[in-house]
Amino acid sequence: MITALEILGSLGVFLFGMKVMSEAMQRLAGAKMRKALASVTRNRVFGVLTGLFTTSLVQSSSATTVLVVSLVNAGLLTLVESIGVIMGANLGTTLTAWIVATVGKFSLSAIAIPIVGVGFPLFFVCKNHWKAIGEFLIGFGLLFLGLSLLKDAVPDLKELVKTDPSTVESIRAWIDFFSGKGYLSYVLFLIGGIILTLAVQSSSAAMAITITCAVNGWFGEDPFEVFKISAAVVLGENIGTTITAWLAALGANRHAKQAARAHFLFNIIGVLWMLATFLLFTKAVWYVTGLLPDGLKSAKDAFKSSEVAFATAIFHTSFNLLNVFFLIWFVPQIARVVQKWLPDQEDEEDHPRLRYISQNLVDLGELNLVEAENAIRLMSNNTDRMFKGFVDVFEHPTDDMSEQVVALKAMEEEADMMMQDITEYLVQCATHDIGVKQAGNIARMIRIVAELEECTDRIYRLVKLVERKYKKNRAFSEEQIGRVKEMTDVVGQSISVFDNYLLRPVPAEVMGSVHQLEEQSDTMRKNFNKEAIKRMATGDIRVEMLYTDINNHLEAIANHALNVIQESSGISQSDA
Repeated sequence: MITALEILGSLGVFLFGMKVMSEAMQRLAGAKMRKALASVTRNRVFGVLTGLFTTSLVQSSSATTVLVVSLVNAGLLTLVESIGVIMGANLGTTLTAWIVATVGKFSLSAIAIPIVGVGFPLFFVCKNHWKAIGEFLIGFGLLFLGLSLLKDAVPDLKELVKTDPSTVESIRAWIDFFSGKGYLSYVLFLIGGIILTLAVQSSSAAMAITITCAVNGWFGEDPFEVFKISAAVVLGENIGTTITAWLAALGANRHAKQAARAHFLFNIIGVLWMLATFLLFTKAVWYVTGLLPDGLKSAKDAFKSSEVAFATAIFHTSFNLLNVFFLIWFVPQIARVVQKWLPDQEDEEDHPRLRYISQNLVDLGELNLVEAENAIRLMSNNTDRMFKGFVDVFEHPTDDMSEQVVALKAMEEEADMMMQDITEYLVQCATHDIGVKQAGNIARMIRIVAELEECTDRIYRLVKLVERKYKKNRAFSEEQIGRVKEMTDVVGQSISVFDNYLLRPVPAEVMGSVHQLEEQSDTMRKNFNKEAIKRMATGDIRVEMLYTDINNHLEAIANHALNVIQESSGISQSDA
């Protein structure tokens, strides 16, 4: 019982260290990782590199694939693009096996506590960047400390036989039961790897447990056979890790579910071809392991524990590398299979909803912001298109624009939905452990979303005013039409500016031009409305009231546009 608790405690230290290190790394390099994810659409090779880069930093392929599922759910990644990132995530997680193998040989855990000691004062005394470095060092130290504790907590069967021979006999009986069935034994250990990964909810932790048990003699006494058992368990872990993304997609849309199934299909295909070549492949890996420098090999250990650990790491890396190389050429075909497996339905939403999909093990508060940023850009683009739609309706008084009005109403309702979704999403991000700069950015993004929603409300009111004008036959004079076009030109320029520079650095001259456009629209509103008031004494009051309402809404939109570009500039400056 005590040994089991020690193993669980050691595993807890390892996972907590991984969590702390991952979240600190996001604060240090979150902007670069977000930019990489935002530009993942270039090609599938770049997608693989992005998944590799992200997973290597956050040390969790499950976290990366869950993030990919959430991006697909929001419509920010296509299914084909997501498959490339998932392939890279599988490759990135192989780093864990090398860390475990290295710790076992060089005892890096001996410096774990000093590393924590270096990070501790940085975390509590410094701020921002240096505080994140301190947190990263603490997580780094705890990760290696956890591996060291796990290595010590899992008893060596040779030592355990002296103190608890009955337990050793039970373990050996189970191992012999599974090992005595030829090729079927490897399939059984593969299933065991799936179960292990499901239990600990982390392929990295499952990998650490597998290698630790292997080097302590739990899988037998013949080194090559132990390595083959470890390799079979590793294959199971590659399947087990897909369940996390599958579960995350349960509350998402069909496209996100397809991405999760693509992850599962990719790993299943890899495991199947590896099982077909398992005996030959493991023999080749064992031969390569024998070519390692003498400094990496066991000197006096007849069991060759180092060779087993490094062979497992080599197997895991080479398997995932070859799997990516073989299947990257068939990404479109994998996507088509998944789409047939889970076809789209006619009653699904045309526009994906932005939903926060959480990760239980490693939180991606920093990386999740890329999803919100892209959703805000989409909302900005819709605002620009909606304003141009209003101008089109205004400039065609004799045409039937009823379909256009219905489409603009749908865009306004979509903007309301997007504001609610994005705001809730950003609030969810803010509740997690994020950096000071990102906390400020979240507040600014919430303000931007509110301003964009106000813009769309105003635009739709303008559409309704123009619609009423046509239905009531309240014709504007040539002068009034010209005045409205002057204001729409000014306001349209303001909207185009914030759409082009949203969440990007804003040059000083551009910021100055937006201020001038807002002041110009304000001056126009005052002058045009004064002219309308003078005409009311002799003209149609209802026409003039309609005219002033249009002017007021246009000037208000220019104000909102200025607020958007100011908040956007604040975000860019804090990221710099």
